[in-house]
Amino acid sequence: MPVTQSARGSQEAATLKLDPISPCNGPKKPHNKDSRFLDGSSLESPGVEKTKGITALQTLVHLLKGNMGTGVLGLPLAVKNAGVLMGPLSLLVMGLVACHCMHILVRCAQRFCHRLNKPFMDYGDTVMHALGASPSVWLRNHAHWGRYTVSFLLVVTQLGFCCVYIVFLADNLKQVVEAVNSTAVSCHGNETALAMATMDSRLYMLAFLPGLALLVFIRNLRVLTVFSLLANISMLVSLVIITQYISQGIPDPSQLPLVASWKTYPLFFGTAIFSFESIGVVLPLENKMKDSRRFPAILSLGMSIITALYIGIGALGYLRFGDDIKASITLNLPNCWLYQSVKLLYVVGILCTYALQFYVPAEIMIPFAVARVSKCWALPVDLSIRLAMVCLTCILAILIPRLDLVLSLVGSVSSSALALIIPPLLEVATYYTEGMSPLTIAKDALISALGFVGFVVGTYQALGELIGSGDSPPSSNSTIFLQ
Repeated sequence: MPVTQSARGSQEAATLKLDPISPCNGPKKPHNKDSRFLDGSSLESPGVEKTKGITALQTLVHLLKGNMGTGVLGLPLAVKNAGVLMGPLSLLVMGLVACHCMHILVRCAQRFCHRLNKPFMDYGDTVMHALGASPSVWLRNHAHWGRYTVSFLLVVTQLGFCCVYIVFLADNLKQVVEAVNSTAVSCHGNETALAMATMDSRLYMLAFLPGLALLVFIRNLRVLTVFSLLANISMLVSLVIITQYISQGIPDPSQLPLVASWKTYPLFFGTAIFSFESIGVVLPLENKMKDSRRFPAILSLGMSIITALYIGIGALGYLRFGDDIKASITLNLPNCWLYQSVKLLYVVGILCTYALQFYVPAEIMIPFAVARVSKCWALPVDLSIRLAMVCLTCILAILIPRLDLVLSLVGSVSSSALALIIPPLLEVATYYTEGMSPLTIAKDALISALGFVGFVVGTYQALGELIGSGDSPPSSNSTIFLQ
């Protein structure tokens, strides 16, 4: 979810100027609230007719890129929590519902752009105007809280991604270091290894902190685009090698349960919806296209590819490793340099992606603070907030080191609200006064209700697992070698 997802952060708040800081008594330049970024370049001003933009193929690539992260590596464990039959079917349904909710968001945004004669509207703006157009007087008077709620959820989601990334980095690097002395050149017959003892994974997290701090000090999105390209190449190569491995030597699946216990299904929901979280990307992409009329078809195609990929990796990973599947499938790979390089490539990719995910909450929170200080203090305040935020994500990762539960918790808390709960309610608020069929209202109510149930139950289950495992060292994402 690299650069494209970063675009929504620049829509949520005024974009910081990257010019050198002028003296304290110099005039303040007004923030350009219409600055929006996608793959490193700002959009045309609102009053100018769009003559440039990205092609349909580029839009598809950005959409696919917006879904690729650590979530896909946790899907085999998610399928285990749902069952070898229920898991893939649930992923299919969740992909269809997530795609439908994205289409709802695009239609509602286009409707308000037409009503208000605006060229573009982001997620927060769309929710605010929908509440302002609702028949409820109370909602109209508090419509601005809709924008604040979406901004808050985006901050929670993105910082949650950053926490997951730190845990992922520590786990995978720890396993590579532990097995480095016994790593073989040949991958044939090298399924096990004797691990040497190394330092605790939380110390690895602290070791990454200085590098992460330096990365988040990069405030120019054009520079971050270079890291995005490196991350995409690393992740693509890794996923190809992983898929090639897990598709071979699948044991007899008859011993695996078709439907898992209902107690573990909420964990599946949280991890799965975490993986499908790219709804904040669709509006920036739709606005940036040369021919935005083609965007619905591109969105459907992209989400179909993503859903098929998720079902394939999730099902094959669980079939290949069964009950031995770990929080990240990279931790199940054999101990030879080919598959150790997969872990290292994904470490590089996630390390580069951290700064891009961090860009979103930074662009929401930092302008709010910088606007309240004199211009000579703008840069120190900016850098101080960035350092505090990256330290916060590292502290949270240390306190909650179980990768599978962090994925489920972040997905249940914020991703379910942004992807499932809000869009159907948004459709009702937008079109209710114009007349809606009872079937459409019932459909929207059902999607929001299911999202809310997943939010409550998934959060409760993940928190319960975290509290229950607080007194014992984590095992789900630790390095385990079986003889």
